[in-house]
Amino acid sequence: MLKAVVKLTSILILCWIPQVHAAVTVGSARVWPAQDYTRLTLESKQAISHNMFTISNPERLVIDLEDVELNSTLGELSKLVGSNDPYITSVRVGRFKPGVVRLVLDLKSEVKPQLFVLKPVGDYGYRLVLDVYPAQPIDPLMALLEKPRTPLSEAASAPAATTQVAEKPPVEEKPEPATKPGIGKTDSPLPAPALQSLPELRARTLIVAIDAGHGGEDPGARGKKGSYEKNVTLAIARKVKTLMDEAPNMRGVLIRDGDYFIPLIGRVAKARQVNSDLFISIHADAFIKSDVRGSSVFALSEHGATSAAARWLAKKENEADLIGGVNIAVKDPYLARTLFDLSQTATINDSMKLARHVLHELGDINDLHRGQVEQAGFAVLKSPDIPSILVETAFISNPSEEQRLNDDDYQMKIANAILNGIKRYFAQNPALSKQKIAHMKF
Repeated sequence: MLKAVVKLTSILILCWIPQVHAAVTVGSARVWPAQDYTRLTLESKQAISHNMFTISNPERLVIDLEDVELNSTLGELSKLVGSNDPYITSVRVGRFKPGVVRLVLDLKSEVKPQLFVLKPVGDYGYRLVLDVYPAQPIDPLMALLEKPRTPLSEAASAPAATTQVAEKPPVEEKPEPATKPGIGKTDSPLPAPALQSLPELRARTLIVAIDAGHGGEDPGARGKKGSYEKNVTLAIARKVKTLMDEAPNMRGVLIRDGDYFIPLIGRVAKARQVNSDLFISIHADAFIKSDVRGSSVFALSEHGATSAAARWLAKKENEADLIGGVNIAVKDPYLARTLFDLSQTATINDSMKLARHVLHELGDINDLHRGQVEQAGFAVLKSPDIPSILVETAFISNPSEEQRLNDDDYQMKIANAILNGIKRYFAQNPALSKQKIAHMKF
């Protein structure tokens, strides 16, 4: 009886003792600086409880992390902030009080921060994400006007590249017949126009938004040899812009000009803010079988995907926001209307015309995965008033194509193919006047 009483008493005493929780360990920390905003990410196996507030004179941002271990990952966080970061001067980390680690961010100007938690997805665990936006958002159109043209680089002038349109027939504005995967190409008996002399190429500066797929927290597909899609797409996008800026009366705008994440909805918005005439999204495809190869071009569909493969690809690309990390608490009704306004039949028709021209050009430098343009519900193509296409340059999951995608000369060939397809589109489809930019000089 006495033993039973002692045992019960011991259990009751244990119930009164405060439970000690294991501290959350931050496994990795990353900083992604960009002109639009700077992102700081703390990754852990458990969600981090947090509190944030700002201090003025001077501008500082304070984040308290509860029940977090002060380890070397947090201790070295200050080394991740470079001197060229547009918004953060430095980061200080220390133990504020028992159970609380404090981060103090010294800022270069007033900001509008967003702090949120992302649940585990893909290869990531829980992520505490801080997005530091400027208090006064940058005007993309003014940034475009102030930025000088990109000079033609040595890569752009390499023998393998040319900014001239090859003397060959343009693509007819009609659907091409289906062909076998990997060997499809299109032909047309129409004579080649003198593209540079046509009035529609001289009337005003044409603006083309060039979107390098993925970026930052979202690496995209990965090749067998370790290549990341986000790096390949950015390299090609920069070459397209370089060539485009050298072309008469044409200007390229990079939606992403560095290794950082932009939500799909933000890519569409940025293209519209600079009054783009076209939107080109550049990607490098992947599949579970490493022998699948070839280039593809996609346009938006109002009525479902044209194939199971197109539907699968659109689903995969649309999941980029989950990987990259979108703050779902922030909703913009204007952007929501932009994405879900599907009464855009004319825009989709123009997108199909553009896609056929680009596919035709790509067929001269690589096998085509399919011999025709495909359609699916890609979120990044849902601008109601800008013809938009998604170019899968090649399969990064194919070892031979992965090697070519990392070759400067081949990247330039892809860039030329995209540009030549755009020129042929404008030659047959004069761009409408846009008053906001018609008289601006670049």
